[in-house]
Amino acid sequence: MRMLITRPEPDAQATRERLAALEIDADIAPLMSRQTIQAHLPPPQGFAALALTSTNALRSLADLAPLDPLLEKPVFAVGDRTAHEARQLGFSVVRAADGTLDSLATTIALARLEGPVFYPAGKHLSGDLAHALAPYGLMVVTVPVYEMVAEAALPEPISRALAEGRYGAILFYSRRTAEIFCALGTPAIAPDRRRKLPVLCLSEKVAEPLLEHHFSRVLLADHPSEDAMMALALAFVREQTAP
Repeated sequence: MRMLITRPEPDAQATRERLAALEIDADIAPLMSRQTIQAHLPPPQGFAALALTSTNALRSLADLAPLDPLLEKPVFAVGDRTAHEARQLGFSVVRAADGTLDSLATTIALARLEGPVFYPAGKHLSGDLAHALAPYGLMVVTVPVYEMVAEAALPEPISRALAEGRYGAILFYSRRTAEIFCALGTPAIAPDRRRKLPVLCLSEKVAEPLLEHHFSRVLLADHPSEDAMMALALAFVREQTAP
C-alpha cells in the first residue's frame, strides 16, 4: 500500500514520517508552497490576544519580525497542531480549539477578552473570523501575512504513478489543495480508475471538489486533525489487507 500526500511542506514530510511509523509508504506531491507577504504589522500593545488558523501564519509572522513582543499575548489556535507550533516558538499561554473556525470563534468568545484580536492570516481565507466574532462585540484585525501559491504542474513521476494506478489512496487536508489536484491530477487518471481511487479527506468541505470530479470512494476523518487522518489511514490499510 502506497499513498500520496498532497499537503505543502514542511507538513507533508511530517505526515510522511507519521505514516512510515504506521508502516505505510507514501510519496509527496505538495500542491502549494508558502510565500510570506511583506505586510505592515500593527503594534502588539493594543491587542488582547492572537488568533491563529494555520501554522503557516506563525512561520510567516516569524519571517516578518521578531516574535518577542508577542510572546506574552494569549494565543487562540484553531487546533492542536497550530497550538503545538505556537508553544514551540515560545508563546506561553496557548489554547487550542477543536479544529474548525467555528470552534475557534466560540473559544475566543468564551474567553471574554477586553480588547481586539490580532489575526495574522493567509491571503486566501476559507472563513471569516471577524464576522464570526462580531456578534460577541469583539473586533478582529486581520492582516494577511502569507500566500499559498499553487504549483503549475505535478512532478512527472507522480503523474505517471497516478496514470498507472500505483497509489492505494490520496490524502487531502484542505479544499484548495483538492481543487488544485482536480485541475492538475485528474487528466492523468482515467475516469473508471478515478471512481475507484480512495481519497482520504480531512472534512466534507475538503471532499466536495473531489466528488464533483467523480472520485466516488471518499473517506472522511472523524475529526479535522492530523491524528484523525492517521487513524483513518491505518483503518483503511487494515481493511484492505484483512484476510
